[in-house]
Amino acid sequence: MPVTEPTDAAPVSQTAQLYDNLRAAILTLDIAPGERISERGLEARFHASRTPVRAALSRLEREGLILHEGRSWTVTPIDLDEIASLAELRGVLEPAAARLAVARAQPEALAEVRGHLDALRPTPDQQAGITMGSTFHLDLAALGGNRFVTDAVADALTRLERTRWIEVRTPEARDAAWQEHSDILDAVQQGDADRAAELVAAHVAGTNDRLLGFIAQERRRLRGAGMAIVGAPERLAAGA
Repeated sequence: MPVTEPTDAAPVSQTAQLYDNLRAAILTLDIAPGERISERGLEARFHASRTPVRAALSRLEREGLILHEGRSWTVTPIDLDEIASLAELRGVLEPAAARLAVARAQPEALAEVRGHLDALRPTPDQQAGITMGSTFHLDLAALGGNRFVTDAVADALTRLERTRWIEVRTPEARDAAWQEHSDILDAVQQGDADRAAELVAAHVAGTNDRLLGFIAQERRRLRGAGMAIVGAPERLAAGA
C-alpha cells in the first residue's frame, strides 16, 4: 500500500475554526472587553487542542483584539483614545479613498458594490448592520485599486468592530447608516468626487459622535455589565 504523508490540514482547519469562533465572540461582546481568558478555558469551551488555541490567540493579538499579559490573555478594553485616533485616521483616509473610487472605478464594479449594499439593506438582525457597514467601506476602498488603502481601512474597521455593535444597536441607526452609504455611492456613481469625500467625512464623524454619545450616556451601565473602558474621559464630551 502507498505510504500516506502526514498532513497539517486538520490542525490548520481547527485553528481557522477556533479563530473565527473566538473572534466572533469578542466582536459581538459575548466575551466582554477587559475579560481575562485562559488557554485551558478556551480549550474546554471550544473543544480544541492547545496548538490551535495558541495560534488563534496570536492572530487575534496581532489584530489588537486581545492582550498577552504573562501567562494570561485579556480582551482589549474599549479604548476611548484609540476610538478618537481611528476616527481621525478614517476622516483622512476614507474621503481620499472615495476620490480614488471616483477616478478609477469601472461601471461594472460600481454596479457590484450597489448590489452588495442593496442586498444588505437593514433588517431586524443586528449582525446584518455590522456586515453592511464593513462590506460597504471595504468595497468603497477597493474601488480605488490601492491595496494599501484597502488594508488600512480593513484594519481600522476590525479595531472598531466591537464598538460598532453598540453604534448600530437600533433599527433607526441601521437605517440611517444604510442611507448614508447609499448617498455616498450615488455621489461616486455620478462622478462627484468632492461630494463623495464630503459625505464620507460627515458619515465617519457622525458615527463617531453617536458612539461616544452612547458610551457617555451608558458608561456606568456598560461597566456594570463587565465591559472595561479606558482612555481620557474628556473624549466623551464630543459625543455628549
